[in-house]
Amino acid sequence: MKANSTRILAMAALVAATAGAAQARDQIRVVGSSTVFPYSQAVAEEFANATGATPPVVESTGTGGGFKIFCQGVGDAHPDVTGASRAMKASEYKLCQEHGVTDVTEAMIGYDGLSIAVSRANKADWDLTETQIFLALAAQVPVNGAWADNPYRRWSEIDPSLPDVEILVYGPPPTSGTRDAFVELAMHDGCKALPYVQDLKAKMDGKAFKSWVKENCSRMRQDGPFIEAGENDNLIVQRLEADPDALGIFGYSFLYENNDRLKAVKVDGIEPNEQTIADFSYDIARPLFIYVKNAHRGVIPGLDEFLAEYVSDNALAPGGYLEERGLTPLPDDLRAKVQEDVLNAVPMPEPRS
Repeated sequence: MKANSTRILAMAALVAATAGAAQARDQIRVVGSSTVFPYSQAVAEEFANATGATPPVVESTGTGGGFKIFCQGVGDAHPDVTGASRAMKASEYKLCQEHGVTDVTEAMIGYDGLSIAVSRANKADWDLTETQIFLALAAQVPVNGAWADNPYRRWSEIDPSLPDVEILVYGPPPTSGTRDAFVELAMHDGCKALPYVQDLKAKMDGKAFKSWVKENCSRMRQDGPFIEAGENDNLIVQRLEADPDALGIFGYSFLYENNDRLKAVKVDGIEPNEQTIADFSYDIARPLFIYVKNAHRGVIPGLDEFLAEYVSDNALAPGGYLEERGLTPLPDDLRAKVQEDVLNAVPMPEPRS
């Protein structure tokens, strides 16, 4: 009852906010993750073709940027849906609450593999461990028994078996959920596997060690080998084509869509594909989400129909059109739960952290 009352009040506020100009916005507005962007765009096209409605506006703002925009308030000046390549943080949930965005549905739409790729013009058979990735990209690493600024400039300096070329990796900015996930899944794991860090772990309690890892294993280097390429992953694809020795980091869909131009870099011997992402044998796989502002349902024209299309079997099930774009589908039981939550506007629980 409390959630229904909150939704009614929020809808009333939305109607008041949009009165007069209201039908000022006849387009659904979606913001958020660059990884989720092509999936939201595909659903927007399908929705418009099926209904004849004005196509939704879909913007690639990054996961963190998307939450900031999404949580600013209720009303036609604020977006209806945001995509995310990680779950909403407690701080973002709090921001939403503070601005009256108190009724939000969370929907996991599928799985994605954080992909590292190189141009097909590169002839090397790339296979990196998470520790090698960390040593190439971290701001600081062990150097002669001390934690110091990263000295590595060439891959072969990290391991003689790696290509003897300069380290140059294009990746996402700090506002990106892909960056957050890459740091947590690849950088932290690679860091914790180092003998230097294992020795530290043996001397610390669990809480202190966790804090040390967050502080020291999260920072990407800023001296040239790692380049933040913005939220447009297509630009990374173009840069890899221009420099065959460069590597790029992005969601699996961009590797999938550019398979004729790019090839995957294996991580710990495993190449990302639908099977290895679904069973998490590819170690840097992650879930993808959309978040829905329930106060906008029934007020923004077509929003309910757009959401129904987004979670339909036609989109999300195995063989659906989002799988054709590179999304790894959820198991049947989990997909059914997501569909139930979205169609019934079930409020999300407060995140724990």
